[in-house]
Amino acid sequence: MEFDESSHFQQLDFHENPNVGVFCRANDTIAFIRTGLTRKTIKLIKGTLNVDIVEMRISDANIIGSLVALNSHGAVVTDLILGNDIKMITDKGYDICVIRDVCNAAGNDILVNDAGALVHVDMHKDVVDAIGDTLKVPVEQGTIAGLNTVGMAAVVTNKGLLCHPKVSEDEKLLLEDVFKVPVMVGTVNHGNPLIGCGLIANSKGAIVGSLTTGIELGRIEEALNL
Repeated sequence: MEFDESSHFQQLDFHENPNVGVFCRANDTIAFIRTGLTRKTIKLIKGTLNVDIVEMRISDANIIGSLVALNSHGAVVTDLILGNDIKMITDKGYDICVIRDVCNAAGNDILVNDAGALVHVDMHKDVVDAIGDTLKVPVEQGTIAGLNTVGMAAVVTNKGLLCHPKVSEDEKLLLEDVFKVPVMVGTVNHGNPLIGCGLIANSKGAIVGSLTTGIELGRIEEALNL
């Protein structure tokens, strides 16, 4: 595939893995990415999303997208994180909340933009309150398509939201109310309904796994208003 480094949309694999969302978490100014990606891949992420790049691991794990939730105000991370990794985030000016809860895979369990957050229904109330304080947004607990792992069932930016195609009407209404953006349904990587696994996005661009079809790409572009 020929890459256009000026494009706001890229299809990529990370070491032949199309589940790019598992390995990166981004907002409109920064992307925390797994270590070990090629220089060309890092350059494409930086250019596509128009962000600064921070390469990191969390407790020796590369699944940054699963372990970090992020908006413009702060970050929520798993309690597996070590002091040096916390410093890599706080040095960039973000407040940080370390989840000490059974539901501690923050990227999987939290969906957030700058208007609101939706979190796993089993999170304890004090954890939910701490998340809201850190991210500086109202927080609701709920599901998407009956799934508690809302961070994997959808991707939201400050311009749009794409979620699992089996989202219920009540869930969709809640998403629209929480995030203040239009909600659309779709898939990634040739039919995978877990949007968060295969898509990284912010208000300026998106990176999606290489197995994603043309129809899926069109849906992503429309949903996120790219």
